[in-house]
Amino acid sequence: MTSDLELSVRNAAVMWTALAESRGHPLLRRPGFLAVRGDAPAGLRILLRDPDPSPADRAALAELVRGRTGPMVVEDQYARLDLAGLGLTPRTLPVMIRHPGPVPEPPLPVTPVGYADQLAAAEEVVVHGFPLEPFQPYRPGQAFPPALLDRPEVRFFLVHRDVDGGTGLGAPPAGACLTVRDEGVGLYWMTSLPAHRSRGVGRALLHGVLGRFADVPMTLTAARAGRPLYDSLGFRPVADATWWA
Repeated sequence: MTSDLELSVRNAAVMWTALAESRGHPLLRRPGFLAVRGDAPAGLRILLRDPDPSPADRAALAELVRGRTGPMVVEDQYARLDLAGLGLTPRTLPVMIRHPGPVPEPPLPVTPVGYADQLAAAEEVVVHGFPLEPFQPYRPGQAFPPALLDRPEVRFFLVHRDVDGGTGLGAPPAGACLTVRDEGVGLYWMTSLPAHRSRGVGRALLHGVLGRFADVPMTLTAARAGRPLYDSLGFRPVADATWWA
């Protein structure tokens, strides 16, 4: 049986593989880690897939880090490696999981993304709302290329809301997120634009995606601001991941 932490690691591997292949970025798959060698905005991304990588994998990881030329992140959900000797600085973020259970109806309509213009709207919300600073100024298709629409494991969701409270497809995009499905579902980049914060947008997104994936566990890595919402909906911490940058 796959552990809760392993579900999270596998979801992350599916997500980074989909992004790399849709962006045309080289992937390096080793037993101990997955690495994406991105372009200047995306940088180098390394995901640990084994809590105790072999000496060969550790050497390969160190070589990638030393050869970096732009931004980079090493995500160690197991929190076992010490990469300070490579000049990296750690931060700790909780990995959380919610197992299937009742889900409230979203307080605002949540729209699944199915078309290129919707994907561009979701991408712009994430680039500015999360924010993804390396992808600013925003350029359509750079962070989330249209090829992602052809991947059945990847789904994007949008919430539309006017600043005066109007909702529906006629209102501007206010919040967005990405999900990937493996044995469970991983939730990524759930965010809202600053003008729409504390207006129920994040809660609507979370209720909406939980309702659509009610049959499987959902994993995420929580930012401090989002932790109270996740706690209120039954997510529980699995581990404290270390992110090295």
